[in-house]
Amino acid sequence: MHIAITGNIGAGKTTLAQMMAAHYKWDVLYEAVEGNPYLADFYADMRRWSFNLQIFFLNSRFAQMKKIVDNQQVSREKAIEPTPMIQDRTIYEDAAIFARNLYQRGDMSERDYLTYRQVFENMMSLVRPPDLMIYLRASLPRLRQRIQKRGRNYEQAISDTYLADLNQLYEEFVTTYQLGPLLILNVDTLDYVTHPSDFDAILQQIDAKLTR
Repeated sequence: MHIAITGNIGAGKTTLAQMMAAHYKWDVLYEAVEGNPYLADFYADMRRWSFNLQIFFLNSRFAQMKKIVDNQQVSREKAIEPTPMIQDRTIYEDAAIFARNLYQRGDMSERDYLTYRQVFENMMSLVRPPDLMIYLRASLPRLRQRIQKRGRNYEQAISDTYLADLNQLYEEFVTTYQLGPLLILNVDTLDYVTHPSDFDAILQQIDAKLTR
């Protein structure tokens, strides 16, 4: 079982992944944010560091996918159930949303973008989609609120335009996503951290999707 949680910066992916892992007793594959050698530099100068950051994220996400495949392979060999995994953001978003956004904004050159896409397409031959994709849909005020609350210094300067552009690309992504089951959650109307009933409602939707 491989469940992936997608959504914009500050949508609440990591928090939901942690809560789901505690409930289901599953493992979590977190996004490579802590200790990322490019992230702070990127937000200070996107044009200079966009290619470096995107390649770093792409490589880390591919390593996670390899870990998922290896886990399934070992389980088959030992005839045991594989450990279900929850992934905090997917490799698809790296290309379809973040790298594309940087290219469209002019913060990634066409040469770098084409090179990035070639690497991504080569990786896709070894990647299988998740058993369930969960998209956290969040408005700009909601994203801004959560970004301010978690207090990462390098994120405070992210512009509303940048977040809005990402939101638009996310909507295009989920509209055309056909690789597997998709669950869309409007987190503007959900507070699964402080309201257990909201989290229970999410679990019911997840269980229904997985049962199908």
